[in-house]
Amino acid sequence: FENVRTGGKGTARRTKIAKHQSHGADDKQLQAQLKRLGVNNIPGIEEVNMFKEDGSVLHFSAPKVQASVAANTYVVTGHGENKRLEELLPGIINQLGPDNLVNLKRIAEGYAAAGAGGGAKAEEADEDIPDIGENFEDVSKQ
Repeated sequence: FENVRTGGKGTARRTKIAKHQSHGADDKQLQAQLKRLGVNNIPGIEEVNMFKEDGSVLHFSAPKVQASVAANTYVVTGHGENKRLEELLPGIINQLGPDNLVNLKRIAEGYAAAGAGGGAKAEEADEDIPDIGENFEDVSKQ
């Protein structure tokens, strides 16, 4: 009985033990508020990309997406990763808008500069490879 007494011997017992709040209740409250807004699940969404002003992308793969058009509310839940635009580039071009054009130009200039420097390196690498000729078997017997 010592853990329910508020003072020493002879004092009244506490009527109710204080319980710690769990964060599971927060999730229940959030789901209740979303239900009140009237959000509906949107199935079949494979990925969600949110473009930031600094050129990085908040990337969700296989998220749970809910939307309420009347309340202009979209809920994206899942594991989000901060990625650079270059990492997602081949498959993300159709999602880029006019505001990302500056970032795309910067990336293209970076590739062009790397390509110009890489061309000279490729020629040097070709000099190291000996010219074999037409018939590989004759060269291998020598």
